[in-house]
Amino acid sequence: MSATGDVSSASPSRAVSEVVELVSRLIRFDTSNTGDPDTTAGERECAQWVADQLHQAGYTTEYVESGMPGRGNVFARLKGADSSRGALMIHGHLDVVPAEASDWSVHPFSGAVRDGYVWGRGAVDMKDMVGMTLAVARQFKAEGTVPPRDLVFAFLADEENGGTWGSHWLVDNRPDLFDGVTEAVGEVGGYSLTVPRRDGGDSRLYLVETAEKGLGWMRLRARARAGHGSFLHEDNAVTILSEAVARLGRHRFPLVLSESVTEFLAAVSEETGVPFDPNGPDLDGQLAKLGGIGRIIGATLRDTANPTMLRAGYKVNVIPQTAEAAVDCRVVPGRQEQFEAELDAILGPDIEREWITKLDSYETTFDGHLVDAMNAAVLAHDPGGRIVPYMLSGGTDAKAFAKLGIRCFGFAPLRLPPELDFAALFHGVDERVPVDALEFGTRVLEHFLLHS
Repeated sequence: MSATGDVSSASPSRAVSEVVELVSRLIRFDTSNTGDPDTTAGERECAQWVADQLHQAGYTTEYVESGMPGRGNVFARLKGADSSRGALMIHGHLDVVPAEASDWSVHPFSGAVRDGYVWGRGAVDMKDMVGMTLAVARQFKAEGTVPPRDLVFAFLADEENGGTWGSHWLVDNRPDLFDGVTEAVGEVGGYSLTVPRRDGGDSRLYLVETAEKGLGWMRLRARARAGHGSFLHEDNAVTILSEAVARLGRHRFPLVLSESVTEFLAAVSEETGVPFDPNGPDLDGQLAKLGGIGRIIGATLRDTANPTMLRAGYKVNVIPQTAEAAVDCRVVPGRQEQFEAELDAILGPDIEREWITKLDSYETTFDGHLVDAMNAAVLAHDPGGRIVPYMLSGGTDAKAFAKLGIRCFGFAPLRLPPELDFAALFHGVDERVPVDALEFGTRVLEHFLLHS
């Protein structure tokens, strides 16, 4: 029996046997997305390698560069038994955020396998899921497996910069690639959270993402009269902007409990015996007991607007005519209109604002055949597990697919050591994924796709 407790690991499948090497190889492609097309590279080479791996297994693939040279995407479809059912898409992005090698214990693009982990940038975000998907897809084709319905495997570019040259471009320009797709699974869900039970033991909750906050990057601008730095100036763009930014940065938006968050808190309370009182004086303290995931959950209880950049002036003795700030906004589903009204009240009439990027929130219900299949797959390999819904404070490619009416979930299954601060590894130094978790996740994904 392995550390995952799964007796089936005694005779690993082809997918389980090769998943670690696939993930390691994917990490060795430096697909850093800087946000600047001139310095973002590696997606084409990685995508073409993925296509080659699928070709070797017998797939016909389509390689698409999404409106800009080098932004590679790969699609493959496996026909299912029931063509009358909508297809299920399994998607993952190939790009990663940059990493500074000097900060790491291992080189971030080494794909090193040591101490029971696969190390490197993208190990959890999200070349682990890409590797598991690729392993299962190759196994299905090689063994002649016919799933219950069509499966569409999608490997995408540019997610780490909002998907402009990846999922959103594909949805807007190549909707044919998604013909027949009604549901999709992707990243930031399916991983385990260990919580103490009221009887003294532990429970593993597998968090399935059913919702995402809206993402908006906003520019603020103040205008005033330019002048000499030695004069008295009651009308100063820097001062006007700074005061507005300070008000916004200190503001606490109202508590809003979505269905996904309410169900998550109820499940944790049921397992631990600790009530979560949203109106209580120590909700933050209660969430802190959940470890790293508590930061994500805490960020989904209310809208946020965090000032991140300031720009003004060109010479120290000149009062500038304009001053600008950038703000990262994350909005709870159903709150966009109220959020913008609250923004305007905080900022006041002297501040202009415009959206640089604006992606809608998303939420679906935690029910239906696909959720049942996720639950059955987890229980087949971890009988003590329990799936629960939650909301992601960030965003994924699901925001693009939702525009086509596709029902999206985050389900990249991993059984994690209780002591691992998994949330801190996303975009973090020494990003790594346990080998056991990859093998467990591959078995769960295979079971899920065979019963979806």
